[in-house]
Amino acid sequence: MKKLVIIIIIIAISGFLHWQNLNTPANANGQEQIFTVNQGEGASQIAINLKKENLIKSPLYFKYVIWRGPPKIKAGEYLISPRLTASEIIKLLTAGEAISREKSIRIIEGWKLKDMGAYLEKNQIAAAENFMVLAGAPLNDWKFDFAKPEFLNDAPQRANLEGYLFPDTYRISKDGSAQEIVHKMLINFDKKMTPEMRAEIKRQKKTIYEIVTMASVIEKEVRSIYDMKIVSGIFWNRIKNGQALESCATLAYILGVNKAQYSIEDTKAASPYNTYAYRGLPPGPIANPGLNAVMAAIYPEDTNYNYFLSDPTTGQTIYGKTLKEHNINKYKYLK
Repeated sequence: MKKLVIIIIIIAISGFLHWQNLNTPANANGQEQIFTVNQGEGASQIAINLKKENLIKSPLYFKYVIWRGPPKIKAGEYLISPRLTASEIIKLLTAGEAISREKSIRIIEGWKLKDMGAYLEKNQIAAAENFMVLAGAPLNDWKFDFAKPEFLNDAPQRANLEGYLFPDTYRISKDGSAQEIVHKMLINFDKKMTPEMRAEIKRQKKTIYEIVTMASVIEKEVRSIYDMKIVSGIFWNRIKNGQALESCATLAYILGVNKAQYSIEDTKAASPYNTYAYRGLPPGPIANPGLNAVMAAIYPEDTNYNYFLSDPTTGQTIYGKTLKEHNINKYKYLK
């Protein structure tokens, strides 16, 4: 009878200690701290590490709960307070709610380098000046610690990275640098330019630089992939026929203002980027195009259209086959 009583007492004490260790904090006045669970660490090592950091009272009871399963602790960095109970810490670790050492940035199609720099500075990621010193420097004055990507080889050495910083959503380290961001965007550009796309550019006897330049103009002219392909066909035909591109997007780039219709005086702006005054492509990209615009520049749609404009009210692209038809459309939609 005595043995039975002793056993019952031991079980009761063990149960109480188990409950107490799991449901009372290690330090009710402690401060939050970052705790790291490394890939491949087992319950024993994690419990020992938690005890070393004074986040739990006993590794034994912590390990018992983990071994009992089925919770599985996930690797990562966690913000843990010693004011949490062991049970609460287990829930936190098995839920995998690790704190992120990264943040997300969204680079928009059609942004110029200056737009990117302003965005990065506004979001306290990198100073605009630091970004521009790197991305805006001529290619013959390469300022990065990594090697110049091969796809830049056909660009003029006076060119900078305008057009090559691929618009997308990126995960970057919170303490990352402008160099890290630029590197990620260039790697992304390299991946997006598939071998098939490069082969087609070569077959057309064009360069990646020419494609990116055309894509940047298309990106700023129209929005849908349907319109991009048609406008690409119109622009390439103009170049083929020795006509001026007459792209309003290039006037907006020069003048720094978007207008529904530019004046005759505007079309006389003194700049090599003025595609009303100079034939062929502008000297370089006027923005950083997305994949749809790049694809449209490589694979244009051949149509009977020679002119287009955008309805300022709806944004719809209006096409014309003849100059007369285009002038009618201008009077109808732009007056």
